[in-house]
Amino acid sequence: MVKAHGRHTPAFLLLFLAEGPSYGTQLFSRLQSELPFCLSDSAIVYRSLKQMEDEGLVETRWVPEDSGPPRKWYTLSAKGTGALSEHAEDIRHRQANLQFFLDRYQKIVPSH
Repeated sequence: MVKAHGRHTPAFLLLFLAEGPSYGTQLFSRLQSELPFCLSDSAIVYRSLKQMEDEGLVETRWVPEDSGPPRKWYTLSAKGTGALSEHAEDIRHRQANLQFFLDRYQKIVPSH
């Protein structure tokens, strides 16, 4: 099976952060529990968050915990909101191409 290895992980992370601030483990758990097919692992999630932070798409702050070390919380920035819109447009285009593929495939191999 061809695997995309979390190609759209940043888009999903920005989408979740548009709903409110979160920390890395929460975001990874949401990817695993809410996506129909999660192709991201924790390393991809944290690399994506670091890259988005470096690009100014997210803002971060460390929040002390009652027990244990502080947590790094991520919040969507204004620049991140723009990037989220760009991801949505890209995904719409990809969705149209993928639907074309599935429609054509169905004509060639009708039993699938």
